[in-house]
Amino acid sequence: MFYCLRIVDFIRFVHYDSVKRCSKSPQTVIAVEAESDYGGEAKYGGWSGKWRQGGMNWKAHFLTSLKIAGAAVIAIALAGELGLKYSASAGIITVLSIRNTKRETFRSAANRGLAFLCAAAVGALCFWVSDYALWGFAVYLMIFAMICLGAGWQEAIAMDSVLMTHFLAERNMGFEMLSNEALLFCIGTGIGILVNLHLRRKDEEFERLAQEADTRMKEILNGMSCWLIDKNGKACDTESFLRLEEALKEAKLCAAKNYNNAVFHRETYELDYMKMRERQSVILREIHESMKNLSKYEGLCGEESGESARDNAYGGKENGLPEQAQQVGALLGRIEQDYHRDNTVVGLLEKLRMLMVHMKEEPLPASREEFEARAILFYILMQIGNFLEVKRDFIRDSVS
Repeated sequence: MFYCLRIVDFIRFVHYDSVKRCSKSPQTVIAVEAESDYGGEAKYGGWSGKWRQGGMNWKAHFLTSLKIAGAAVIAIALAGELGLKYSASAGIITVLSIRNTKRETFRSAANRGLAFLCAAAVGALCFWVSDYALWGFAVYLMIFAMICLGAGWQEAIAMDSVLMTHFLAERNMGFEMLSNEALLFCIGTGIGILVNLHLRRKDEEFERLAQEADTRMKEILNGMSCWLIDKNGKACDTESFLRLEEALKEAKLCAAKNYNNAVFHRETYELDYMKMRERQSVILREIHESMKNLSKYEGLCGEESGESARDNAYGGKENGLPEQAQQVGALLGRIEQDYHRDNTVVGLLEKLRMLMVHMKEEPLPASREEFEARAILFYILMQIGNFLEVKRDFIRDSVS
């Protein structure tokens, strides 16, 4: 009995570690990928990350903890009322069955159910051959772990193996014990599913987060436009892009949760929308780099505005640029004004095409510096075209 109890403790410890390493939810994976893409440290669920982001959501954590504790108590009480042995295990199964979204909960329950049947079959064979010796459990655990790892049931290894230790402790796999363990599994999993049925899509929250991301993107467009027109680029700096990336990450996490909480009718519109905005943010970064290269030509393509001009967001001075810079700035300003979710950008693409034709028909540059500056401006127009085409393709695909 002592060895059986130690085995139970060991399996629970292994489960705690395996959950952290192997049982990541889809939105957790998205968070980690988002942090990696932006060159930061994955902070989803981490204490230090939560504090850096302005504090934990104590209300949500309290309600989740209350739900877990209440569900576990109900499962244990129900198993006890039915006279089941090891009734406390029903509470542990309930805790392990409560996931972040309904889809994850159902999928986890199905995987663990199939794994339980495999565990019972493998355990019966190993215990019969070993006469319930400790080495028989070791052989079972090795075989069962291989099956689960191959089938993608990692989260079931610990939980189902805990149930198998009951057979080892009782030295019995008769019908009564099998029924006892099956009922423990059904009670724990069933209550875990029931307490997660309340989860719903949070459409209003997504709209708020998506609007926040769009606002950040408009601020960057406005800053770029102002800098090209009158060299007032203070609204577009590194902090602006960091705020945009944070807003995109939060909106994408919300979209993933909404997707996984719609079990029977799931749409990918929100995920596709955030993917489109992420692609646009990458292009904005590229435009930002191009404008930094453009800043070194200030004053070389026009008259100096003064010796004590201040630095701006792109590292240059408030000196002259080719007149085409104001035309590109005006186009960026128009994009910022027309920036909304339902804009098909057809009119903006036509304005872009006309501006590119106009720039090609203008007189040749008077100096090498002006030539290089105008070349960068023309390249920025091509990047703006990519920016708009991403939105056009999204609208086209979402309608079809």
